Amino acid sequence: MIPVLWLCGPPGVGKTSVAWRIRAQLRDTGVAAAYADIDQLGMCYPERGTDPGQHQLKARNLASVVANFAAHGATCVVVSGVVDPAHRVAVPGVVLTLCRLRADRDELVRRFLARSGDEAAVSSVLAEADELDAGTIADLCVDTTGLAVPEVVATVTAAVEGWRVATGAPPPLPVFPAADGPILWVSGVPGVGTSMVAFTIFQRTLHAGRTVGYLDLRQLGFGAADGVDHGLRAANVAAVWRAYRDLGADGLVIAGEIGADDAAVPYVKALPAATLAVCRLHADRADLARRILPRGARGSWAQPGDPLLGRSAGKLRQVVDRAVADGEALEHAEIGVRVDSSGRCVAETADAVLATGMWPLQHRAAIDR
Repeated sequence: MIPVLWLCGPPGVGKTSVAWRIRAQLRDTGVAAAYADIDQLGMCYPERGTDPGQHQLKARNLASVVANFAAHGATCVVVSGVVDPAHRVAVPGVVLTLCRLRADRDELVRRFLARSGDEAAVSSVLAEADELDAGTIADLCVDTTGLAVPEVVATVTAAVEGWRVATGAPPPLPVFPAADGPILWVSGVPGVGTSMVAFTIFQRTLHAGRTVGYLDLRQLGFGAADGVDHGLRAANVAAVWRAYRDLGADGLVIAGEIGADDAAVPYVKALPAATLAVCRLHADRADLARRILPRGARGSWAQPGDPLLGRSAGKLRQVVDRAVADGEALEHAEIGVRVDSSGRCVAETADAVLATGMWPLQHRAAIDR
């Protein structure tokens, strides 16, 4: 079985930052470590009353994703995200070390507000922290009060020494009947707005009264190898979509890059019963530069492994050049249905995607609003 280190705790305590840094350190020393954000494995709404918090759904999807990571060469997996504070999570096929991060109330509030600015949510964050402090679900607890991320990483690493020892056979690959239903893939090169446009369509579909799932392909691909592994991503999409479909989801919206070669083929093979519609967003150089160049200082959202955050102006200009070249290659390949996002805000681009008729789950009235 493959070892999994899961960092949990209340919002704002630093789970994602610490987990991502631990995974990076492992890879720097030659360890084939994968990473998963548990919140990305439960984005199917509305929630069912039988699984508040989607904890059972997330555990099922984590087991599938870990098995796929192992099949693609990972020897261990680092996970970050919330857990059920009342019941210890069960993930078949893994050796789980559950490490809880905590911080004093004042510091937790400060961190949470610095990240989200959501003052209305502070009381629920503190209530979750109190419930975790009173619980016994974790294997160990690390107090992060007054510590910077590198210090927390060092403390956690020392506390969980030996967690990477695998035992027994690797976890079995998930075997499920292929799930049918409509899937909309919002694709394109960096800077065209794939994630924000796809998420907007996902939200509108929810508001239209549908049960719908959302996946960011990049967040499913942090496996053992560097670069884009479409085979791994496709396997994870198929497993997660099967779980969402079993919950009664009407459709799935996914966001992520696509190549001008045969990058879509693994997804077609992994989703033989689904109706996969590919929307290819396009933007001109001016718009790509306007969107990409500021990303060195701030991300479009707090995504683990943001490839642009912290990059120099020179590196970001190279990203723009590469995006322009890749966009031209996609134009020549004529992959999917082309939607131009140049000069459009996110809502306008989402309108244009929906106007193509590729997505059958959106009420027409919402498009014509």
